[in-house]
Amino acid sequence: MHTVSIVNGKSLGGAGDSITVKNPSDLSEIVGEVTFSTPETAQEAVQAARVAFPKWRRLTGDERGRYLYAMGEALERHLDEVATLASQEMGKPLAEMKGEVIRGVNLLKYYAAEGVRAVGHVIPSSAQNVLQYTKRVPLGVAALITPWNFPVAIPIWKLAPALICGNTVVWKPAENASLSAYKLMEVFMEAGLPEGVVNLVIGRGQDVGAYLSEEAPIDVLSFTGSTGTGLSVAAGCARRNVKYQTEMGGKNAAIVLNDADLETTLPAIISGAFRSAGQKCTATSRVIVEEEIFEPFIESFIENMKAVKLGHALEHGTYLGPVASKEQFEKVQHYVQLAKSEADVIYENQEAIGYDGYYIHPLIITGVSSDHRLFQEEIFGPVVTVMKVKNFDEAIHLLNQTPYGLSGSVFTNNISHALRFLDEADIGMVRVNLETAGVEYQAPFGGMKQSSSHTREQGQAALDFYSIVKTCAIKY
Repeated sequence: MHTVSIVNGKSLGGAGDSITVKNPSDLSEIVGEVTFSTPETAQEAVQAARVAFPKWRRLTGDERGRYLYAMGEALERHLDEVATLASQEMGKPLAEMKGEVIRGVNLLKYYAAEGVRAVGHVIPSSAQNVLQYTKRVPLGVAALITPWNFPVAIPIWKLAPALICGNTVVWKPAENASLSAYKLMEVFMEAGLPEGVVNLVIGRGQDVGAYLSEEAPIDVLSFTGSTGTGLSVAAGCARRNVKYQTEMGGKNAAIVLNDADLETTLPAIISGAFRSAGQKCTATSRVIVEEEIFEPFIESFIENMKAVKLGHALEHGTYLGPVASKEQFEKVQHYVQLAKSEADVIYENQEAIGYDGYYIHPLIITGVSSDHRLFQEEIFGPVVTVMKVKNFDEAIHLLNQTPYGLSGSVFTNNISHALRFLDEADIGMVRVNLETAGVEYQAPFGGMKQSSSHTREQGQAALDFYSIVKTCAIKY
């Protein structure tokens, strides 16, 4: 498979360099070739989106919704094909990737239905014979910069609300999610999406991403990625008064209190920590446990980890596959070595892998202070730090002692502690007896502090971001 940019419905040969994509589960397998485009291609994409915008915005919400629904049906027809390619490209287990594609289908159909929802309010006027009301209108050209860890779901949860609001799109995926992005665009075009409404630019972040955030004549930008890059994107947009949204890092914690039901708690923590090899911004990276339950919790944690299979992403029964790339492997291995030299290793998966790939064996550690790098920095891999605390108050203090505030959980049967957690956690998404990951698509997604900017993705909250309120008054 050879991947290039798609602008105005046509494939464009890239003017940049090319890379060979190897399967992170088995580096002997070549998945495809990617040719990168330059900022000049991104300029063409922005122009194509600008030209397509007037016609797209004039469609009724119902008409735009029909396109989104057709996109969802097309994706459903290609579910196995898309999921297999995405698993081969970035290493997420096939069953998990199929679930992600189904989420993409549901997102498209969900936002298709939003096309007929009310978009404003009638507001009484203080003057006689004046009709005053608001309506939500599109912003124009939306630039979307998406990551590699959710190569299907995240692009769609940006694309779908942007389109239903009447915007046109320029989409730059992460370099190592380019094959999946190209396949998605083929699916969308099969659904009959008009030319120029969505334009795919395959390029490097330092070139195309920087152009979109700092120079391109766009009207709104949504970014998901690292905190450092997100802050740079935000600065570039703010300087030009371009509306922006950034979803960035997380150092999410699960609190386990003395009265927690371990049969419920452990599967949720293991799923939150090790699904997708820990490569989720909502992954459970810290576990804070009350001292009375600490020993039985650790014993149960280790026992439950015996069922967590590390393996090839396409093999049946694989719980977590490799990390997505050589760069990611080296980054996570740095933290693994730090853990082995400066922490106490409670558990390390010893499974033998029959492939040459970017495999990181799941690791559970303890014995570090609350200001240690392993407890404070986002690792984005299958490494979990466990800490013992005396009581609920200390647990909440440690939970909030981080620059991030994306997602968090408490496991308890005490309603008072549960409600206090929901109020006192400085976190955008708080959950009781549920894993830190897995927030539903119809609910707002986003965090506090250095995890997110000041708007929310998904649900109806996304419609507010991709539109602007216009106040109308008529004298009659």
